[in-house]
Amino acid sequence: MFRRPVLQVFQKFVRHESEAVSSLVLERSLNRVQLLGRVGQDPVMRQVEGKNPVTIFSLATNEMWKSGESEAYQMGDVSQKTTWHRISVFRPGLRDVAYQYVKKGSRIYVEGKVDYGEYMDKNNVRRQATTIIADNIIFLSDQTKEKA
Repeated sequence: MFRRPVLQVFQKFVRHESEAVSSLVLERSLNRVQLLGRVGQDPVMRQVEGKNPVTIFSLATNEMWKSGESEAYQMGDVSQKTTWHRISVFRPGLRDVAYQYVKKGSRIYVEGKVDYGEYMDKNNVRRQATTIIADNIIFLSDQTKEKA
């Protein structure tokens, strides 16, 4: 009773090796990043000849953890690591808003994707660069500055 429908469904999703090689199969994948941190420098806008401009800035995120075995947090028991991310904004509307309103020290939330690339430095040495391509930026209020 169930054998025929199950077999048809199974055959629909499973391909023989010869079919997989000859036909193009598109798979879904995901490259998504969410960062919440503070801007490390005012943004700069760069433009390479023949290409659209890009707004670039750095974003710091902090990771904190308890070191030692004591239950209560004492001075010196908390360790912190700061990671710096290079943020690139290509989307025309977002690129201009980021250039105008993102400021050093601002607290922002960035959504985007990771991009790994290469470039030649001024000494003609090939370098690798990891960049976050921003799709969305949310500006967060900075309560420490508002109280001052």
